[in-house]
Amino acid sequence: MGASYSEASPAGDTSYRPGSAQDFDRLYRASYPRLYRTLTALLRDGAAAEDCVQEAFVRAFKAWPRWRPDAPAEAWLHRIALNVAASHRRYQRLRDVGEVLRRLGRPELERDPAAMVERSDLLDALRRLPPRQAAAIVLRHYHGYSNREIGAALGVPERTVASRLAAAREKLQVELGPDWNPEMGTSQGSGVIHSA
Repeated sequence: MGASYSEASPAGDTSYRPGSAQDFDRLYRASYPRLYRTLTALLRDGAAAEDCVQEAFVRAFKAWPRWRPDAPAEAWLHRIALNVAASHRRYQRLRDVGEVLRRLGRPELERDPAAMVERSDLLDALRRLPPRQAAAIVLRHYHGYSNREIGAALGVPERTVASRLAAAREKLQVELGPDWNPEMGTSQGSGVIHSA
């Protein structure tokens, strides 16, 4: 009825000893193909899946002395591999956002010293935002993208964009105080955030 792990998989095999290099090697040989197929299906990229599986095994090997035999070894490896794949996807999305921002270029710098001080405070506050919120704010208020365009650039739904923008604006308001106004300029003029 259920999958038999006796031949193809060591999951649930109590003959593994935590910290045993031979047992880890046996687990590696039995589990690698299955982990690779899982991550290939998840990431849709064979090279990325291979990198993630290898990273998962490196992490698993470092943690192998602490593995508890009451948990199936292959399930433990899958959890590690899925965490590595999730991190890879997050990193890839942030890299894609960075690439979009690089292609857009920097907003025009302000020549007015008072506005430059305001802008400096704003840039410091933007750097302290979570990267996804900062990316949404920059795309919206520096470059004038709509929520739909931001969603397409970041690979997220419009509602997620709206949520990130609202959270970022709230944090900026708290950090920059009551004088901060998201409608204080344009991307062509002062270089300060504006609302679109």
